[in-house]
Amino acid sequence: MKSTFNEAQINAINHFKGPALVLAGPGSGKTTVITHRTKKLIEEYGVNPSNILVITFTKAAAVQMQDRFTRLMDGKYYPVSFGTFHAVYFKILKYAYNYSADNILREEKKAEYIKEIIGKLRLEIDDINDFVREVIGEISLVKGEMIDLNNYYSKSCPDESFRRLYKMYNDRLVRENVVDFDDMLVMCYDLLVKRPDILKMWQDKYQYILIDEFQDICRVQYEVIKLLAKPQDNIFIVGDDDQSIYRFRGAKPEIMFQFKKDYEDAEQICLSTNYRSTDEIIKSATILVNNNEKRFFKSIKGTGKLGEKVEIATLKNDKEETKYILKLIDNYLKLGYEYNDIAVLYRTNTNPRQLVDKLLEFNLPFRMKDVIPNIYEHWITRDILTYIRIALGSRSRADFLQIINRPKRYIARDAFYEEEVSFWNLKEYYSDKVYVIERIERLKYDLQWLERMSPYEAINYIRHGIGYDEYVLEYAGYRKMRPEELYEILDELQEMSSEYKNYDDWFKHIVEYGEELKKQNAEKVNVKEGIELSTMHSSKGLEYKVVIILGANEGITPYRKAMLKDDIEEERRLFYVAMTRAKERLHILSVRERYGKEAEISRFVREISAIKKQ
Repeated sequence: MKSTFNEAQINAINHFKGPALVLAGPGSGKTTVITHRTKKLIEEYGVNPSNILVITFTKAAAVQMQDRFTRLMDGKYYPVSFGTFHAVYFKILKYAYNYSADNILREEKKAEYIKEIIGKLRLEIDDINDFVREVIGEISLVKGEMIDLNNYYSKSCPDESFRRLYKMYNDRLVRENVVDFDDMLVMCYDLLVKRPDILKMWQDKYQYILIDEFQDICRVQYEVIKLLAKPQDNIFIVGDDDQSIYRFRGAKPEIMFQFKKDYEDAEQICLSTNYRSTDEIIKSATILVNNNEKRFFKSIKGTGKLGEKVEIATLKNDKEETKYILKLIDNYLKLGYEYNDIAVLYRTNTNPRQLVDKLLEFNLPFRMKDVIPNIYEHWITRDILTYIRIALGSRSRADFLQIINRPKRYIARDAFYEEEVSFWNLKEYYSDKVYVIERIERLKYDLQWLERMSPYEAINYIRHGIGYDEYVLEYAGYRKMRPEELYEILDELQEMSSEYKNYDDWFKHIVEYGEELKKQNAEKVNVKEGIELSTMHSSKGLEYKVVIILGANEGITPYRKAMLKDDIEEERRLFYVAMTRAKERLHILSVRERYGKEAEISRFVREISAIKKQ
């Protein structure tokens, strides 16, 4: 064994038969361990390479793992199976049911089916794309966790609406003779349980199973793996419960604890040396994650690279935070760092909007791991802009239908029977209803005021004078959302509009901003050099010399939806993942106020700071 391996790595690589749990902290060389163990199984233990299965979670990771293994074997081909869970399980279904790629439901088709069903059910949804994404996630959760639909309570809409939607979606799959990715898992499990002969064939095929990123596994994936691994139970899992950050997809650190119960004789090895980060970064990250209760205890250590202290800075507001990030970037460039060495990480893809605006303004190169949604395309913004368009003279039927009952005025669609709306005709339509005529007159009055306002004043008047905030409150209740989520869009929109004195300048900015954002989103794959902008989730598995975490405030991280203790622990793990992407320098930024309101510094910052002061 090469001397470059530490003792824990050697023990993991040397493991031969039976179950093993390898706890692999950040930067601990887990990929190296998996590829070298695979090599050892073949070259020293005499295992037939076609009997080895290596599973990871993404196609890119599987290809990368296979490439690493091929280089390790000096380019010689060995028929080891490298693949994702879905690829492996579909292979089993393909053999049993003669499925082809045509039987797999594409993701865009799935969204199309869901939208059609929403229309048939006549669900009143404004944020249709967000809703479709949330429903797809919930369907995955129900299937992946093998939950009885009658015992599932939706987080995105009334429970009965979700159940009807779920059943209609599955009926559509049956009619079209297609399966989605979640069905692959469930059907594979059912097949192996009901057909011992087929199960035996695949058990004989995959006699040694190695799983990377085991902390991301969901229940049905785990149940299938347990079946395949029998009777030898040569199952070698590598993961870090402290980096389990996909609870919304059914991944839970509890499954790693369950592994220890299911395989009591499993060898447990901890890869505790972090080769990536400086000791100061490791120390701060460890202080944070140690606050979680549901975890395997690990004593993570570095390699003696002390490094600079982690900077924790609190700025006045978002604008000052953005200025500070630009200053940090400038300082690092002067010190000889390159753009590619620097990453700005955040909790959600809406957090860096102001930063993106300034990077575009100053022509600084950047790459986005995630598509940053254009706030001016948000349905709430569309409502606001529609009000302003009507105030400036639009009489389009479509515009009036967009906002007429936001807030409720109890004016029916049938009242708009012409393409060009006339207030006179509208009042004639309701000539027998004085209270409706009063609402129409009030709308005319409000629009006259809006015409003379600045963009900032107009948004404020629409919210509080016209009563749009009340509509948002009502809609949030229907969608089982916290109204703060929607109010924040309005706050941000209002804040961004404050730089413009008139509608013409603001509208010009909206067009230019949208064009630049589309250009960035289209070219993000081709950008070779630039500051990396990424959500914490998308940064997992990556590393950078310099990491700047923005928005370390309550409601952002931990996210406002995290209410239960398990949710908070997951948010803490996510912050831990973000911190441990840093190799040399780490900056954690928070603000004292957002959109003119006091903002509370994240508890995670307080946890790190409190112990560091001792």
